[in-house]
Amino acid sequence: VCPTCHGEGRIIKERCTHCGGEGTERGDTVVEVSIPAGVAEGMALTLRGQGNAARHGGVNGDLIVVIKEEEHPDFKRDGNDLVHNLDISVTTAILGGEAEVPTIDGRVRVKIDAGTQPGKVLRLRGKGLPDVNGRGRGDIIVVVDVAIPTDLTKEEHKLVEQLSKEPHFKRVERRDSPDIFSRLKNFFR
Repeated sequence: VCPTCHGEGRIIKERCTHCGGEGTERGDTVVEVSIPAGVAEGMALTLRGQGNAARHGGVNGDLIVVIKEEEHPDFKRDGNDLVHNLDISVTTAILGGEAEVPTIDGRVRVKIDAGTQPGKVLRLRGKGLPDVNGRGRGDIIVVVDVAIPTDLTKEEHKLVEQLSKEPHFKRVERRDSPDIFSRLKNFFR
């Protein structure tokens, strides 16, 4: 290899003060990236030709963008499904009613059946994250929890004591439904 041109076949007599004749210079460039819906932690997006510039007019490299997800305060992600813990009051669990559940498209109302037990699982089909390949959407899985009040007034305490003397409140019914772990195991198959 020629010691003067280093095998490139030409010599730069007047070198650029910025790049020193290399054809590239150091700097930062802001690149806009279009993030497709449904991407997940660890996925990589390749932006062709947006990486480092090549020396002497060669082909630019690629820029690899690795996705890092931030945690959401209301949801835990399981693939394209979102899991949400819904706290309801004791009275709503006993008497039934409605509750609001957040989704990525806004809030929706769900029906709470009378006698709802803690750990009951509701599924909102098609309300989860879109598939990154465009094959539908996941679900929102709502796990119901009953919020037990801790600070009762004297009046409330008396009312609960009166209820505790009623026949339906004296005994604890064992439901023939599977426990929470069995339900969740079947849910995530």
